[in-house]
Amino acid sequence: MHHIRQAKKEDISRIAEIEKACFPESEAASLESFKKRFSVFSECFFVLECNDIIVGHINGCVFNAPELPDSLYENANLHCPQGDYQTVFGLAVAPKYQHNGYASALTKHFIEFSKNANRKGIVLTCKNHLIEFYESFGFSHQGVSSSSHGGSQWNDMLLIF
Repeated sequence: MHHIRQAKKEDISRIAEIEKACFPESEAASLESFKKRFSVFSECFFVLECNDIIVGHINGCVFNAPELPDSLYENANLHCPQGDYQTVFGLAVAPKYQHNGYASALTKHFIEFSKNANRKGIVLTCKNHLIEFYESFGFSHQGVSSSSHGGSQWNDMLLIF
């Protein structure tokens, strides 16, 4: 049994732990980065719990344009609370809990959260092997991203409500 809830300040170290287990060091957000982001847009952080253990998270700031420039990762103050587009900075499920539908549950929750906040859509970047995953939720592939986050190649994905 699992449930999704808004993250709390005391969840941040566990969120950073999961991030570190799921992403290469060059791509993973640091604990300091999470603390900074959480202090600015805590309302956009959600965790998934199984038996009172946080096993996954999703988060991202809000932006005025349907894009996710690398500068958003570096400067939490670019968050626009009244912006039109929710971004996804990170979606991660601890390796031992993967392949149980938790990433899908978190994605669906974030879509509903964003619709309820009257956003126009959600924007994210992903690697090639995740394009189909996001397309299954209605995201459209916008092509290869100009992002060079972590030195990797990313794809721009957009979901318009």
